Amino acid sequence: MTSALEITNLRKSFGQTEIIRGVDLSVRKGERHAVIGPNGAGKSTLYNLITGRFAQTAGTVQLHGQDLRGKAPFQINRLGLSRSFQITNIFPNMSVFENIRCALLWTRGYKYSFWTLVSRKQDLTDAADEILAQINLTSRRDLPAGVLSYAEQRALEIGITIAGGADVIMLDEPTAGMSHSETDYIVELIRQVTENKTLMMVEHDMGVVFGLADRISVLVYGEIIATGTPEEVRGNPRVQEAYLGTAMEDH
Repeated sequence: MTSALEITNLRKSFGQTEIIRGVDLSVRKGERHAVIGPNGAGKSTLYNLITGRFAQTAGTVQLHGQDLRGKAPFQINRLGLSRSFQITNIFPNMSVFENIRCALLWTRGYKYSFWTLVSRKQDLTDAADEILAQINLTSRRDLPAGVLSYAEQRALEIGITIAGGADVIMLDEPTAGMSHSETDYIVELIRQVTENKTLMMVEHDMGVVFGLADRISVLVYGEIIATGTPEEVRGNPRVQEAYLGTAMEDH
């Protein structure tokens, strides 16, 4: 099966400390792939390496067969990869609609122009409204984004993430800090907006992971110790010993 992301012998050291220690990981095109592991396992560092925020010490990251080494985050984004962050990353004083419209500008060909009034561009308005409908925020369209509930802000961030037209979506703890009802809302939203796309997510809620992921990779101390279907990972003795038993007890 074709890989959307192919990671080979990826390593990252900070001084003498090696955080990512030879990660090999293949995320198949069109699958939902979760990365789980204890705190301090290196999940955020792995994400930052993939998206160009950190330079790798060794190894390769390929997006649709293209080596990402040396590319800035914005260049990687324009190649078709978009991510969200653990901390909600929106423009709180702009309207919900304006947040989505901003995310659409580059994809729609509106680059650096002081003479273009985006409010007059009907294609932008239509595209933004379509995404608002996808993320169930049409009724909040003209409100400042900062007044949305926490779950709605996370939904808006997911909308911003998909607005750029990326076909590989990386979500970082999308349900962190949510109630059960909010989690159900976000999980269903993720399921809908990533249809026919490739999803990679870091998530601590095992109910979300086992309910949403096609395959799971377990990262412990900077190394992938197992990759497989939810059933394979759940039954893996090494995973149970290193992480899953404790994680399942917490949920």
